[in-house]
Amino acid sequence: MRSHYCGDINTSHVGEEVTLVGWVNRRRDLGGVIFLDLRDREGLLQVVYDPDLEDVFATASKLRNEFCVQVKGLVRNRPQSQVNAGMRTGEVEVLGKDLTIVNAAAPLPLNMDDHQTNSEEARLKYRYLDLRRPEMNQRLIFRSKVTAAVRRFMDTQGFLDIETPMLTRATPEGARDYLVPSRTHSDKFFALPQSPQLFKQLLMMSGFDRYYQIVKCFRDEDLRADRQPEFTQIDIETSFMSADQVMAKTEELVVSLFDELLDVQLGKFPKMSYADAMRRFGSDKPDLRNPLELVDVADLVKDVEFKVFAGPANDAKGRVAVICVPGGASLSRKQIDGYGKYVEVYGARGLAWMKINDASAGFDGVQSPIAKFLSPEVVVELLARVNAKDGDIIFFGADKANVVTDALGALRLKLGEDLGLTEDSWKPLWVVDFPMFEEVDGQFHALHHPFTAPRDMTPEELAADPANAISNAYDMVLNGCELGGGSVRIHDQAMQAQVFKLLGISDEEAQEKFGFLLEALRYGTPPHAGLAFGLDRMIMLMTGASSIRDVMAFPKTTTAACPLTDAPGFANPEQLQELGIELLKKASQDSEEV
Repeated sequence: MRSHYCGDINTSHVGEEVTLVGWVNRRRDLGGVIFLDLRDREGLLQVVYDPDLEDVFATASKLRNEFCVQVKGLVRNRPQSQVNAGMRTGEVEVLGKDLTIVNAAAPLPLNMDDHQTNSEEARLKYRYLDLRRPEMNQRLIFRSKVTAAVRRFMDTQGFLDIETPMLTRATPEGARDYLVPSRTHSDKFFALPQSPQLFKQLLMMSGFDRYYQIVKCFRDEDLRADRQPEFTQIDIETSFMSADQVMAKTEELVVSLFDELLDVQLGKFPKMSYADAMRRFGSDKPDLRNPLELVDVADLVKDVEFKVFAGPANDAKGRVAVICVPGGASLSRKQIDGYGKYVEVYGARGLAWMKINDASAGFDGVQSPIAKFLSPEVVVELLARVNAKDGDIIFFGADKANVVTDALGALRLKLGEDLGLTEDSWKPLWVVDFPMFEEVDGQFHALHHPFTAPRDMTPEELAADPANAISNAYDMVLNGCELGGGSVRIHDQAMQAQVFKLLGISDEEAQEKFGFLLEALRYGTPPHAGLAFGLDRMIMLMTGASSIRDVMAFPKTTTAACPLTDAPGFANPEQLQELGIELLKKASQDSEEV
């Protein structure tokens, strides 16, 4: 039905007869001449209809936005005065010779122009219309280009694209599984995979030493702007490669993607330890475009009479830290109080501050409600430590270490955004040397996953000091967003059994859930390591979208629902009976307890 895409027509086609199909983006009737902006996936093209062809002109007069049409006509140069330099096809137009309405469009439930104000619910309900908008259209085309580039790169590096099962069993990945009842195995369930983790490890045991897969994963968890119940990973696993080698290879992949598709040179990625990232930036995925840093000052205030500072400063689990904000002294009291409210969300009980009017005057040059609690010597040392300048403001955090780190880390990002301190650039890095475990209420939990190997430890050494064990793991971070995470995996059965034990997984439970893995580890398992990128998150960053929903064809809402298909829906009672499933009605929240 077409000879060319609209967006591909240029001056080289002048004088040619072309056949185009697409949608009416806009129709303009200028009193005797009708102009159409015809749109397809490759862009817009202006079509002109003169009244000389009466039947064709009459058909053009009937068109409305989003009519699906076929156009036949002659490509010609636009008059010089009408050239549109901001349009890919702005130097040419098509003189329409024929016009067929392939399908008319009813009045639209969405605003389709460049300044659409549609609700998120409406955009998802009429997603097939929303995806016609050039902005959304180009994001999905860009996504396709990224996956094609990934496949080309992985193929040239000797990686094999191998599919892993969608129906598996539950694994302890840190989120709820989507369960699938089995008809042929009464009372049993499959789980949709949260990742292909165990299967890709098994592939390494099978001798496929370089594997990758662009794969769907599923997690039944609370959603945010960068989370969806189903998402896509670029999954990579290797044998006989060290952590440094895996990082180098995957860094090369990402550098090539940005170079090829965005003409952006990321350069070499610096490495930063988890401990440094948390101490300096309050986050394990620091945004290095923001120049603000957290600075510890507990040693300066441990002897002051102000217990709000002295208490945490003398507590092994406490922390006192500050952020010095250039030019922040211009903030109003209302703005400062607003930041105080902001950090309360992260457990902070307040936000002390100090404005620097004259740094050279020391104590006499500062303005702060807490200055009276600090000696002149402490103030002078504080100003020197943070290199405070005239017109700066210092914000203080004093509490349990995790509260101060979380609160000031979040405040740092908000200040950077609000005050325009965050650079418009790309700042990648590797975060390494993560703790192996985090302890919650006396129970260890894997910081990454239970198949991550510790760095330079035997099973006996790990058992003796698990709290201080460092994992052989690494996260790729870009502009404050975790692009991907990976690790060296455990390839020794004794080490894997020891990790299960430390995580409170009994021998019986380990055998029941992971017996196949423990068995496989007995038969010459090679050392292996890998990494998985969040494809949706990467595309979101590369296209400047604010949510991964805007780079997915058919995403869910924040409640994991699909307005387009009205999913999830009720199951057929006959199917439930066949599966041996009986639904229990949840008690009303308003009902009284009995």
